[in-house]
Amino acid sequence: MLQQTYDWMMEKAAHRHALWWLAAISFIESSVFPIPPDIMLIPMVLAAPTRWFRLALVCTLSSVAGGFLGYAIGYYFMDTVGQVILAAFHLTDKFAAFKPLVDQYGVWVIIVKGATPIPYKLITIAAGAFHFDLPHFTFASVIARGMRFFLVAALLWQFGTPIRDFVEKRLKLVTTALVLLLVGGFAVLKFL
Repeated sequence: MLQQTYDWMMEKAAHRHALWWLAAISFIESSVFPIPPDIMLIPMVLAAPTRWFRLALVCTLSSVAGGFLGYAIGYYFMDTVGQVILAAFHLTDKFAAFKPLVDQYGVWVIIVKGATPIPYKLITIAAGAFHFDLPHFTFASVIARGMRFFLVAALLWQFGTPIRDFVEKRLKLVTTALVLLLVGGFAVLKFL
């Protein structure tokens, strides 16, 4: 089934309404859809490299908007819908382990986890379930999702097809390096 969903997304990436499909996939991936929007973003940027910024922006804003749905599921429906979603994606154990991280690191853990290939739906649902401050959640989500999608799009725009294989195989490494650079930059600014 996962392969069929992947193939369907690749087909939509070439559709004449691909931008709308990208927005829809980015939105629903944040709470219930199993495949990340990168699968559509990558071929769309490769097909139209000069539109990389617009594509990354649509992907980011739609993902953050969808994050509010995930947050609402966690906030209002954790015992019903939230549990079903987490169980369907085998994220129940990760959900339990996420609470102490949110309590200790707050916005930072959402930025770090939201920028990596860890399912964003886990973060959005957990943030709602833990009643994490909504403005802080919004800020962290914009930073995390923006870093992820703009990094992928910018690399593809700059380097084209050769970087595609690297990004697809090492997305976690690339986004982790970016997060470390961001955190390191904030740490340096704090101590200057």
